[in-house]
Amino acid sequence: MNWARFASVIPIAAIIWAVFAGEAVVKKTPRTDGRIVVTYWEKWGDFEADAMRAVVDDFNKSQDRIFVDFQSVTNIGQKAMLATSGGIPPDVAGLFGPNVAQYAYNNAVIPLDEFAQEAGIKREDYITQYYDICTYRGKLWALPSCPASTALHYNRKMLADAGWDPDNPPKTIEELTRLDEMVFKKDGDTIKKMGFLPTDPGWWPWAWSGVFGGKLWDGESKITMTTPENIEAFTWMGSFAKRYGSATVQSFQQGFGTFKSPQNAFMDNKTATVLQGVWMANFIEKFNPDLDWGAVAFPYPEDHPELANSTIIDLDILVIPRGAKHPKEAFEFIKYVQTQAAMEKLCTGQKKQSPLAHVSESFIKNHPNPFVELFQDLASSPTAYSTPKTPIWPQWADEIKSATEVINGKKEAEENQGSVRAALQAVQDRMQPKLDNVIRRERALGIYREKGSVAN
Repeated sequence: MNWARFASVIPIAAIIWAVFAGEAVVKKTPRTDGRIVVTYWEKWGDFEADAMRAVVDDFNKSQDRIFVDFQSVTNIGQKAMLATSGGIPPDVAGLFGPNVAQYAYNNAVIPLDEFAQEAGIKREDYITQYYDICTYRGKLWALPSCPASTALHYNRKMLADAGWDPDNPPKTIEELTRLDEMVFKKDGDTIKKMGFLPTDPGWWPWAWSGVFGGKLWDGESKITMTTPENIEAFTWMGSFAKRYGSATVQSFQQGFGTFKSPQNAFMDNKTATVLQGVWMANFIEKFNPDLDWGAVAFPYPEDHPELANSTIIDLDILVIPRGAKHPKEAFEFIKYVQTQAAMEKLCTGQKKQSPLAHVSESFIKNHPNPFVELFQDLASSPTAYSTPKTPIWPQWADEIKSATEVINGKKEAEENQGSVRAALQAVQDRMQPKLDNVIRRERALGIYREKGSVAN
């Protein structure tokens, strides 16, 4: 459908109303006490929403000028962009770190530099990798809410049953591969157990590059999918399907339950290890509280010990959409969330680590996640990495996913794209022109920053 033609027939506000019909976001909370109502849309539900709702309640009780109206919204990335384009955005939106470049590029959020400067908020207040996720082209567009990092989670009993010392989980990629071979069990043509499966949960098909020291781009203008490190990483990722048979591995994985269920492969004792985030403790406690598990930094290639402590870092963020009715009051709330007390309350409630550079002793000591200190430390590792900051990332990520499906034998390779190198080259060939177009437009607008800028 032609969007421009459609929009000319039906006003965009009507479209937005239709999208939001039935959700709390279309309902306004009238106030009679004169307080300015700041509308806050957030993606969370369940206990994660409850954790932020408690912080919102504290803020509302801390003063009598502003009232934050917290609303849980599904598919917030699309809905916030649509509402902003229609001129009826919320005052605060809780998005994801990878949204920063996309929203900033599309002029859908306002920069926070002046607000942050006036509030005394500095890069040094945070684990720098998290602060930098909030920046794009030299400006600050967001501030953190809950952060995350990843680690290897392991089932101690499954390791012991396979003859592996559970007090000495794999430290290198080679050890992890060997553990998989030791745990692996098959009944006829059916896999029963695996030690590790790179496609479970399959949320980060791009991330193996970082484990092997590879880079997806030069951080500025060139996509670098076919470096030796990347080829090694994706070859290792595909080696499991190649070793056991693509169809056999797919059949095994199709038998897994959903992530949020007792039939989750790791919690159901089907896989002995899994790459997961700090949030995994929540679901273990809920669905298999008797599981004897541990967490360590994800293994590194044995010939590259300098790559130890690699971790994917991600971040939930707070932004002020362009066109918000109460930007100053919205930032007052965002500033409140950045205080140590509020941030630690939020992150404890969500059982995650803090994005702040300094945390209280009680935060670590009383935290419900027994491995929170590991995740806190990993986020500061020089080998921590996150998604490329570019507005083309959503499409780029989809292209990488398609390439990994070819490498794993889940999708038939296009002509001349059967090898790992060829699959990665195809991604690069498709995405480089799109990145070129973005940079060309940014240069025309005078907002392009050369590599080396702190906030690039």
